[in-house]
Amino acid sequence: MSENTIALVTGANKGLGRETVRRLAALGWTVLLGSRDAGRGAATVDELQGAELAGTVEVLPIDVTSDESVQAAAKEVEERYGRLDVLVNNAGITGPRVEVRETGADALREVFETNVFGPVRVTRAFLPLLERSAAPRIVMVSSGLGSLTITADPARIESQILSLTYPSSKSALNMITTQYAKALPRFRVNAADPGYTATDLNGHSGHQTVTEGTDAIVELAQVGPDGPTGTYRDRAGEIPW
Repeated sequence: MSENTIALVTGANKGLGRETVRRLAALGWTVLLGSRDAGRGAATVDELQGAELAGTVEVLPIDVTSDESVQAAAKEVEERYGRLDVLVNNAGITGPRVEVRETGADALREVFETNVFGPVRVTRAFLPLLERSAAPRIVMVSSGLGSLTITADPARIESQILSLTYPSSKSALNMITTQYAKALPRFRVNAADPGYTATDLNGHSGHQTVTEGTDAIVELAQVGPDGPTGTYRDRAGEIPW
């Protein structure tokens, strides 16, 4: 069994997930690059391994919307490493762009399957491996769009975005974060808001780089056993729920 920090990042073959993997591997960690498409994941691993990282990166096929895929991934991690120290639930989608009054239940269901049910499915499957860690950490990649306070503030850009799907999924994920934090007192469970970052999710219109967007994620992935839990942060510090 490896004695260094072992981390899993879901949805990691591009964007925020890829950069999170790169930065955690740069710390000397063993990082499992979770990817629904094993081929794309392997190609990303090849790219990152050429960056002379202090740690190692390995692909882990995982579709967060599939019970079978998640269970198979957990079994593979158990057989290869025997434990998991850090889980970054990053996989997410924006869903169909539909006006609020035209949005139906199917659109919500599609987004919640990945953004809400996915993190619960993955967390539940990997809890036994995380419990074997001396310092188990879970980072939920949320969004400022999940904050009721921020989206109600006319001065914030988040208040100008009208959607039933993505924002509500991140609000649900925030509540899930706080509940896990209370139910798992030995764990450090926190939510990260990447901020408006240039990724495929927004057509690369964000003003932040992916490195800036992963600042809060990487910080929360490194918190110690006595560090914060049940918090919601962006790269500047704590933000309101």
